[in-house]
Amino acid sequence: MGQILIINFSPIFIYFPSIFIMMELTLFGTSSMVPTKERNQSAVFLRYENEGFLFDCGEGTQKQFKIKGIPLTRITKIFLTHWHGDHVFGLPGVIASLGKMDYERSLLIVGPKGTKKHLEAMFSAFEFERNFGIEIREAEKGICFDAKGYKVECLPLDHDVPTVGYRFVEKDVRHIDMKKIKKIGLPAGPMLGKLADGEPVEHNGKRILPEEATFIEKGKKVAIVTDTAFCANAVKLAEDADLVVAEATFGAKLEEKSKAYKHMTGREAAQVASQAGAKKLVLTHFSARYKETIEVEEDAKDIFPDTIAGRDFMTFKI
Repeated sequence: MGQILIINFSPIFIYFPSIFIMMELTLFGTSSMVPTKERNQSAVFLRYENEGFLFDCGEGTQKQFKIKGIPLTRITKIFLTHWHGDHVFGLPGVIASLGKMDYERSLLIVGPKGTKKHLEAMFSAFEFERNFGIEIREAEKGICFDAKGYKVECLPLDHDVPTVGYRFVEKDVRHIDMKKIKKIGLPAGPMLGKLADGEPVEHNGKRILPEEATFIEKGKKVAIVTDTAFCANAVKLAEDADLVVAEATFGAKLEEKSKAYKHMTGREAAQVASQAGAKKLVLTHFSARYKETIEVEEDAKDIFPDTIAGRDFMTFKI
């Protein structure tokens, strides 16, 4: 629907949709297993209207929220890709802190097979103030959450433990085309509502189809693809996405090491975005060996030019 704005890191492009909806993605952790001075463990936060989706929750995630100035209570749903520690070590702290806050929501936690078992073990290991509801779902493929204006889909990825990637899809919206309405001579009223809902109407003895009086505003799409080797499902998740956040643990020189550990290189992440017809690629999950990520970014840009190496606290308006 609109172009992506990278806050404080590149020129800003402005787009005014017919109805503005807040959609903003923040990287809270861009390192892989070992955090560095500059990079936290994995965490991505997507804000959409009054919802907050946290994808993975590495160690120190709640501190990253504080540094960025986003209240922890903005989190409404947590989507876990897998149960390697660098993606979940921050989860006990986030849940414990929410228990101390005025959190009046019910928290949804979605993850791959085994998530219920892992969370039960976590709740047994630590003492929590469980003064808010927690719903746990295990997901493998298909729609794992469906709401009026959006849905979240998932597919299994190729890693050494059960792992899923996610795809946030804003649903298309049908809008009234006022020029067409004026030409047809339709008055304001319930008929316009029916047309906006995709239903035909009768006016002055003539049947008017929705496509004759409306237009479709395509919904935005965001894909989270980590941790995984290059695979067909990674491409499916990224298909036609406005923004793809994909792991690039290693540079192309370490492709064999990448395959051995079932991770992607920057070049392979770019192949995912290119084959998927995505609009923009953000690399993340870098090995701690890379103090600078220029090498990995350039590997990717050779294949997919609209690539940027993510950094902690980098924010994108979508």
